[in-house]
Amino acid sequence: MAHLLIIDLPGGNDTDIFDAAINLGHSYSFLSSDIPLYLQQPKVASYLERADAIVDTAGKIYEDIEKQVLALHKKNTIDAVLCLIDIRLIQAAKLAEKLHVHYLNSESAILLRDKFNVRRKLAEYGIAQPEFALAESTAELVQAVHKLGLPVLIKPADGYGSQNIISLLEPEDLDPWISPLEEMLPSHTDYGLGVKANDRLLVERYMEGSFIGCDTFTVDGEHYLLGVNEKKMFAPPSFAIQGGCFTPRQAEHAELERYVFSLLRAVNFNWGAAHIELMMTKEGPRLVEINPRLVGARIGRLIGYALNRSIYEDLIALHLGSWLPSSQQEKSHQVAITRWIVSAESGTIKNIALPDKADPAIKCVEILKHAGDAVHPPFENADRIGYVMTASTSRDHAEALADRYITEIQLALD
Repeated sequence: MAHLLIIDLPGGNDTDIFDAAINLGHSYSFLSSDIPLYLQQPKVASYLERADAIVDTAGKIYEDIEKQVLALHKKNTIDAVLCLIDIRLIQAAKLAEKLHVHYLNSESAILLRDKFNVRRKLAEYGIAQPEFALAESTAELVQAVHKLGLPVLIKPADGYGSQNIISLLEPEDLDPWISPLEEMLPSHTDYGLGVKANDRLLVERYMEGSFIGCDTFTVDGEHYLLGVNEKKMFAPPSFAIQGGCFTPRQAEHAELERYVFSLLRAVNFNWGAAHIELMMTKEGPRLVEINPRLVGARIGRLIGYALNRSIYEDLIALHLGSWLPSSQQEKSHQVAITRWIVSAESGTIKNIALPDKADPAIKCVEILKHAGDAVHPPFENADRIGYVMTASTSRDHAEALADRYITEIQLALD
């Protein structure tokens, strides 16, 4: 039995990593700077009650956090560090190095938390990508937009989860009366858990094409493609993902696999899970961003339905150094589909009535917002209400089933 150090949870409520640890018979300790956030959620609190230790880092600088973790390690040896959220990745990498456990090296973790620096690193390797620039002030932002010319995309260099992204597509978007440029910096965006945006904005050429995600595991610099998620977006100007179709690695993914692995080599990605988002343009695949962690937004669960096993259990094995790529070779792989539940208008949830999910191909339905919660039409991923996941050997069947389920949901608003 191993002792795991789990650092925060995706969305503040995704407990799948706890379930995987328990199923494997491992113990765990939990580290966060906002323990009250978790304790106020009964389901999450029940998992914290099972923890060997709670490491409360509220108001602590990294050096003090390291001392706390090393003291815990002395009492109860920590065998692996697990972190599934972006804003804690650098901290996790540094702690893993101190503990001498398998994790992404801290130098690469620091690089990958800055999207502009990633662009610069890829440019050094001659990897084709959209034109880009950095803005750290309003003047620099305006200059960058005019230098690149429309259409452009603006996003925080340290952002995550498709949040706080702005697209400028038409000349009208630069009209002084409606342009957001003068209001974007300084932003002081609060990411939660004691982390605020560094106010470095990446300005890059807006790309058109199909949006996909490639999910990988890396063991000591050797990369393995788990599969490809074709993402379905809501209509512009939304940046929210409507759903996706995850297909386990196939022979036809070979060329895409080579491109993805070249990206990982360029940033010296040496250990762990990664979710690489790409735009399949007319000129070929182009990087959107590299997320140095297991994919979020419950998509890890979707991957599990496609691969017929828990990807969270695989992740634990990966960080314990016991995961084998041969475990991917399953005969029962399926295509897995997700569709997100959203509201067509703003309001407060009065009631959500779900249809029957008797069909065994409907694998999971989860509602993340409840009566009394405010909702809005989907602009970013935080506006989503819940999701349905289906899996089948037939993609058409799985997609039709998920789409029909969404249309039959009855959402009442005040």
